[in-house]
Amino acid sequence: MASRRTISSEKGFIEKGDATAFSPAALEKSNIAPAVPPGVIFKLLAFTFAMVVFPIGSYFATVNTIFRGKMSNSTFAGATAAFIANVVLIGYVIVAMKEDQSERLEAEEEAKKSK
Repeated sequence: MASRRTISSEKGFIEKGDATAFSPAALEKSNIAPAVPPGVIFKLLAFTFAMVVFPIGSYFATVNTIFRGKMSNSTFAGATAAFIANVVLIGYVIVAMKEDQSERLEAEEEAKKSK
């Protein structure tokens, strides 16, 4: 396994005394706001929770209630769980597309106002 050896004549970042990285001007340019809005993260977490809970819940809810008398009740209950997973996935895609459209419309309205 290869490793990098430091040569004693080389100076590291701290030893160089590069004050530009820690200057007040560099800190003012820094933007510590999250890259993704909290609403988007909340929607993703909600749909992730739904993607885990709804299909599993629908499987166990239907395997012993709706498909009790069928010969292959677990197959039908599994198909129901797969259908529910697809419904959740399609719902997420629809919500994401509507959110993207609303952001684009807001940007267009702001551009019209600034003219």
